[in-house]
Amino acid sequence: MDADVIVIGAGLAGLVAADAAAQAGKRVIIVEQEPEASFGGQAHWSLGGLFLVDSPEQRRMRVRDSAELAWQDWLGTAGFDRADDHWPREWARAYVDFAAGEKRSWLHGLGLRFFPVVGWAERGGYGATGPGNSVPRFHITWGTGPGVLAPFVQRVRDAAARGRIELRFRHRVDALTTTGGAVDGVRGAVLEASDVARGEASSRTETGEFTLRAQAVLVASGGIGGNQDLIRKNWPSRMGDPPEHMLSGVPAHVDGRMLGISEQAGARLINSDRMWHYVEGIDNYDPIWPRHGIRILPGPSSLWLDARGNRLPVPLYPGFDTLGTLAHLRGTGYDHSWFVLTHKIIEREFALSGSEQNPDITGKSVRDTLRRARPGPPGPVEAFTRKGADFVVADTVGELVAGMNDRTGEKLLDAEHVEAEIVARDREMANPYTKDMQVTVIHGARRYLGDKLVRVAAPHRLLDPKAGPLIAVRLSVISRKTLGGLETDLSGRVLGTDGQPLPGLYAAGEAAGFGGGGVHGYRALEGTFLGGCLFSGRQAGRAIAAAV
Repeated sequence: MDADVIVIGAGLAGLVAADAAAQAGKRVIIVEQEPEASFGGQAHWSLGGLFLVDSPEQRRMRVRDSAELAWQDWLGTAGFDRADDHWPREWARAYVDFAAGEKRSWLHGLGLRFFPVVGWAERGGYGATGPGNSVPRFHITWGTGPGVLAPFVQRVRDAAARGRIELRFRHRVDALTTTGGAVDGVRGAVLEASDVARGEASSRTETGEFTLRAQAVLVASGGIGGNQDLIRKNWPSRMGDPPEHMLSGVPAHVDGRMLGISEQAGARLINSDRMWHYVEGIDNYDPIWPRHGIRILPGPSSLWLDARGNRLPVPLYPGFDTLGTLAHLRGTGYDHSWFVLTHKIIEREFALSGSEQNPDITGKSVRDTLRRARPGPPGPVEAFTRKGADFVVADTVGELVAGMNDRTGEKLLDAEHVEAEIVARDREMANPYTKDMQVTVIHGARRYLGDKLVRVAAPHRLLDPKAGPLIAVRLSVISRKTLGGLETDLSGRVLGTDGQPLPGLYAAGEAAGFGGGGVHGYRALEGTFLGGCLFSGRQAGRAIAAAV
């Protein structure tokens, strides 16, 4: 044997698992097809949001949370309804207990700290037992995605220096090897050295072959978010037809190859039709990978219109139900929609997802972060307003609509119709009470201290000159996460087609649907993707250490 365990993929889940096994005294080899510049995988690009329950940060924000409420929200959001949901549901219960229990103290002990204001993602709007978070639970890591990665990168590098972990970059796995029905290694191609930056396309020129053997193999290779052909192949009919134009929220090498390779070795892949794509994507004016998109993290005040200028129905407001909004928009016959807002809203409510779009928090600069309280939008948002192809700024509705039609190259929008939607909404702003549920939501959001302080603009008319100018933002679908994956038990052991563990094979992270083959069910509560990598990686790493 070349090692006790081989970990495929140097992303967050793989690093957590490798660290757990190495800390238990096991010898680990990590194989990764990308160059060392991409060490840490997709977590690096994230905002670093983590789902925590009844945390000190919540309590300081006067939020009352509990494991029982979180479990109620998880079940209402996931909508588990299949025989294949047995292990995903088991993982979900264990994960909620983890998020309400030792998760924060474990991470805090590793040096992670959190932004003091807790975000409120996926607010739902369907009732107590429907989808969505009943309370704010989105804890942004101080340092964003790189901050989440940092302790595990350091621990893995320290173990490598001690000879406990071996890092093999530019090693692409093409097959799992088996002996007597048990997975006992990997074989593949050594790719030529590459000095491309993180996320950029690297060479696929082969310079040799390799074979490695171990008592256990862990698949932590991610999902299919960068493979638009595979996304369209698995696109569920319940969400309409897949878009012809779709942005990519992850690099192209996130292609799902290892899912098919694992299936060929006897693993069972479940819930492939469950996926998580956002509808607030904008073109990155400075792209790193093909079709590189950035997601807007909106507050609740923008008016959301479809491609024809019709207001989206209740409760499809910004930040409320990602997949409900996606399904509705796919039924309109167009690949884009629009936010219409004011300068007053954009400076308060617009944030961009990702570490590179939040340099103040990523760089852990208190001074720069405090500047967000000043008038005007954050620097990265202002840059997109000026340089982004999806933004239109105007003083009148007529000028705004002309610019919106110019962006699409089609006269889909009628200025009188759009103005009628805006004016009708504005009339509802005259009182603190209203029949317009979005206006009620805006007033309600400001009852939460965190939203009132930094996230939700004071209610105002969109046509109020003092709030202007008007801004429109064209939104596209942006691919992101695979919710299905390799079916695993609570030890991370991959199950075969007979429902029994496939000897020697484990999976963690997105490749395992963040646990069990689909811990989120149909929908996610947010902050649960990085957390799923942390939890499933730790579970699998500890189980492997106990087994080999």
